[in-house]
Formats: sequence, C-alpha cells, structure tokens
Amino acid sequence: MRAFALAALLLTTVAAAPAPDPSGERWWSHIAEIASDRYEGRLTGTPGYDRAAAYVAGQFRELGLREAGTQGYLQPVAFVEQHVDQAASRLALSGAGGARPLAIGDEALLGTRFTQPATVDAPLVFIGYGLALPEAGADDFAGLDLKGKIVVYLNGGPANLSAALKSHSRAAAFGPALERAGAVGVISIANPKSMDIPWSRIRLSGSQPGMQLADQALRDVHRPMFSAALNPAEADKLFAPAGHRFADLLALADAGAAMPRFDLGQRLSGTIVAESHPVSAPNVVARLQGTDPALGGEYVIVSAHLDHLGIGEPIGGDRIYNGAMDNASGIASMLECARALAAHPPKRSVIFLAVTAEEKGLLGSRYYANRPTVPPASIAADVNMDMFLPIFPLTKMVAYGADQSSLGAAAQSAATSAGVTLAPDPAPDRNLFVRSDQYSFIRTGVPSLSLKFEPATPAQKALESGFLANRYHAPSDDIAQPVDKPAAAKFNVYLVNLIEDIADAPARPTWNADSFFRRFAR
Repeated sequence: MRAFALAALLLTTVAAAPAPDPSGERWWSHIAEIASDRYEGRLTGTPGYDRAAAYVAGQFRELGLREAGTQGYLQPVAFVEQHVDQAASRLALSGAGGARPLAIGDEALLGTRFTQPATVDAPLVFIGYGLALPEAGADDFAGLDLKGKIVVYLNGGPANLSAALKSHSRAAAFGPALERAGAVGVISIANPKSMDIPWSRIRLSGSQPGMQLADQALRDVHRPMFSAALNPAEADKLFAPAGHRFADLLALADAGAAMPRFDLGQRLSGTIVAESHPVSAPNVVARLQGTDPALGGEYVIVSAHLDHLGIGEPIGGDRIYNGAMDNASGIASMLECARALAAHPPKRSVIFLAVTAEEKGLLGSRYYANRPTVPPASIAADVNMDMFLPIFPLTKMVAYGADQSSLGAAAQSAATSAGVTLAPDPAPDRNLFVRSDQYSFIRTGVPSLSLKFEPATPAQKALESGFLANRYHAPSDDIAQPVDKPAAAKFNVYLVNLIEDIADAPARPTWNADSFFRRFAR
C-alpha cells in the first residue's frame, strides 16, 4: 500500500521549470518546500520523508533526467529501526565505594545505532582515544584483554595522525575492532571543545530512533553491543575511582598527546528497554547521460541527504525538526546543479543522488555505494553537499577529502575561478571528514569531496557558532532563519563548474600516492 501511495505522490509533484535564476531564489524555493512543516522533518521511514522523495523525483522528471533507481527514480532501502526507552531504562556504577545510579539524561544517554542488549553487567576499561589503526601505529586495542568488558574512550587522537585517519578509525574501524576484541559495550566521551551542540540539547536526541541496514553484510557490528554517551561534565565519576582526573586527560587530548589506558575500577550494570521493527525508505536516483562515447560510461555522483530528524522533543514549543540547512540546502543545490548540467551535459555521465538515513549513520549512501544502480567500477567520483551553511558571503570554503585525491586540484581550480579561498579542515577532531555521505563512497574506493562554507572573519565565525549552538539539529533550523541567498547562488555556480571539470577531464580522478584511502580503490 505504501509503495502505491508513494507512486501516486510522484505523479503530483511536477511543476513547470522556472527560468534560470542566479539570485538564489529558485534554490531557496526548494528549501521552502521540503523544509516546510508539511514534510514533518523528513524522518527516514515516515510519510513526510516519502513526500520529500516524491518532490525530488518530480523535479528530476521535469528536468528530463533518466530514472536510475531500481523502481523508477527510487531505490528502496530496508532498515531495522530501534527505539530505546531512555526513561524506563536503568544504569548503575559499582566499585569499592558501593553502587550508585547513573542518571540517564543528565549523566549519560543510551545509544541507538547498535542493537542494545536487554541487560548489561561488565567492568569498565579506558582505552584512550579508542583508535584502531595498527597500520598507522595507533592501536588502542593492542595488548588489552577486553573480552566481556565495556570500553570507554575520549574522542580525539594524537597530533601526528591526520584528521582523515582519526575520523576513519572512529567511523569504520572502531565497530569491527570492538567485535574482534570481544567487548560487550562502549561508552564515548566527547571533548567539550569539539562538541557541536551542548549536552542539554544532546539529551533531547534520546527520543530519536536509531537505525541499522537490514542487510547484515553492510553492518560494522553484527551482534548486540551496549552503547552510551557520557556527559563530559560528569566524567570524573568514571575516572576518580581509578585515581585519574578528567581535566588531565582533556589536557592531553587538547595537546594531541598520547593517552594512557587503564582499568576504571568500576562495573556498569543496567537494563535497557528497547524495541525494534522494520522500516523502508528510498534513495532517489537520476542519471544525466554523458556526451562522450567512451567517458559516458563513467559516472560522477552529485549527492546530498534528503532526510532529517522528523518530529521530536519540543524546543521553544516547536516539535518539527525541519532541517532547512541540514540538509534541504544540499538537496536544493543538487537540483540547481542538475538543471544547469541538463542544459549542457558533460562528457561523463552524472548521477544525482538524494540519499536517505544520513542522520542514522550514513546508511542510505552506504547502501548505494555498495549496491549501486550502475556498475561499481564505473563510479569515478562523488561530490557531496551537507549543510554547507550559506549564512554569510562565500569567500572561503573547505573541501573535505581534497588532500586525499586528484579531486583536490579540481576543487582548487574551481575555487580560484570563483575567487574563493580553499582552506584545510580547521577542526579535525570534529570528524567532519566522515560525518556525511561522501565517506560511504570513500570506503568503497571512490575519490570524494564534501563542500562547506568556512568563516573568513570573526563575525562570520560567530554566525557559524551561533547556528551550531542554537539551530543545528533543532526545530529552529527552519525556513524563518536568515540565509545569504546570493552566497548560495555563488556556491551553486562553483558546484556546477567543479562537476563539469571532473566530468570533462580526460583522466578519471585518482587517489594520491600517500593517501591511506588508496587501499580501498576497486
């Protein structure tokens, strides 16, 4: 029934194509539509998300793009959704000083992305940064007996490791390392200096469902694994019984220094109330055929995630998490890029990919990258937009991944033409390199970039910090917020030029000789 309803929606969303508009107004019109309350925050697996998928598919059809899903423009993806009842669950710490409850909400938050066990009772071990990169000389699992234990780690890493390596370890290597070590759980502690939003807002996310791909082959962890995040303000309750101060560990992390590993002298026990059920939501996929007889068989992917957080805990009386900047803005730029390229197709073919379940762990893009609707070896590159944040003029930007492949030269060339300065990752411990959908393609060997505005002045930095503190993953990321539409229009021109450069180049992109990610090349 749901498939028929979505098909019906597809037939009702086509509108006449407006004239080209360099002002950013048409870009904004897409955001004003799919970030409106009618779409109810576009949570993966909900009718609101389906309406957004239908809108994007309708735009693809209006532009004359070819269907490139498995069902028309759609590529359905199956998930298992997990709801954790934070209020009904219980946690406690016990050690030489006796037992005490660990308050869920104020002190800790149960995770939702791994399948939670019904009960947990295990000793705690601090493993420093929790890095699992033996080939880079950084293996915090080495030499430790972690079987049947809960590992605790502090986000970050030594200064001699690149942001890309630290991020890769956290996103891809960590789960399998936990499983190999026989650990039964994990507790993460964020460095307050790299937290995008305060704990008071993080705790509200506990009502959000988590998801895993139904396809077990695409999971990093294949058995129940306790997971929780600890409020950094409460971290000394873990470390003091072991004779350590959290402030001292933070000082090491802030200096990029080596981190000690030690038993915490406590156990954590608890009961976790959770339930799971299947859901489905589609990626939306279109193809623009390239003009070159040979290069037309290769594909440059332009991607952006369509989902957001849906309806959640109210903030200021508003419960709809509209996701205007995160990431209706990226979808709008993808559509504007598709419009421009459709008028003058490049030599290589282009896949326009609106992915689902980014907010649940890059799941829609992981599914597409591993189950693509074109031959896997034909995918030459991915360029991704996710909350690129046009809230001030565009004079400086970051292209995450630019230092890993020849795409960096293309990103620099397009930036120079646009009069934009290309900057390195300014905050490597925020793990932005792996926190959006380009990373799914990187893991399958595809050179990739993700693009974002970078503040060029203290005033712009204040605007960015204000957005992260007050609007990111909040209902106020809506269509009432201030946006720099001309800056977005300038970015869209940059994006089109970048895609044209990549798609028209005689040689397909290659990994740099010293890139760690070169090993994943097909």
